[in-house]
Amino acid sequence: MPEHHEEDRQKTVCLQTMEPDVIHSNKTSEDCKPLFKENELNELEEYNFGPNFIKLRPTDGVRELQTVIRDKNTPRTDFIFYADRLIRLIVEEGLNKLPYRKCSVTTPTGQVYNGLRYEKGNCGVSIVRSGEAMEQGLRDCCRSLRIGKILIQSDEDTHDAKVVYANLPKDINQRKVLLMYPIMCTGNTVAKAVKILQQNNVNESNIILLNLFCTPQAANQLVTEFPGMTILTSEVHPVAPSHFGQKYFGTD
Repeated sequence: MPEHHEEDRQKTVCLQTMEPDVIHSNKTSEDCKPLFKENELNELEEYNFGPNFIKLRPTDGVRELQTVIRDKNTPRTDFIFYADRLIRLIVEEGLNKLPYRKCSVTTPTGQVYNGLRYEKGNCGVSIVRSGEAMEQGLRDCCRSLRIGKILIQSDEDTHDAKVVYANLPKDINQRKVLLMYPIMCTGNTVAKAVKILQQNNVNESNIILLNLFCTPQAANQLVTEFPGMTILTSEVHPVAPSHFGQKYFGTD
């Protein structure tokens, strides 16, 4: 085999190992098959997965962002721009779930203003690779926030997830954790990541999942298995845009 062909093959194998959320265009994924017929997708009922499952308010602006991200004809530069905007909305909503403390400051006019400050002791954890797309949005809001990483590999046939690598703050059990993963089809990858956090003594109620697109199947699995975890998403839909990681990082 020519040397450059072997190098390309190795790169492909490496990419498949590091990105369990990537669904290649020439394969059919059981993980992301629609649960409804195509003609039913625009007539979906409102899903209710309990008080800890929170969707962004469905404004026209949010729907536009979702539409551009799902459009197969969207150029990659536009895709990243709109994805980053949606990520920022989810991150800001996640920050609203963190603890605050009351404080008073003096304004330039000498007036006392009673406001709020974040409590210390929060961190982010991204599930490699697509979760890394959300890191910059979190850093833009919290410059000093520590961010850990979890790499999970999924079996192509069974979709069973196994942890390949985890780098977490040593005191993560004392922190609120913003877990980042943009696309959920079955919920298996996130479930495995949450179990890793629990093995590091992170309380389920201290985990806030930041997600962009979620299927009903994934939502149901996670709220059933981890009822104390808070889940934030922009949309629940039977078909998740599984091309997200490929398009965002330019590997499609």
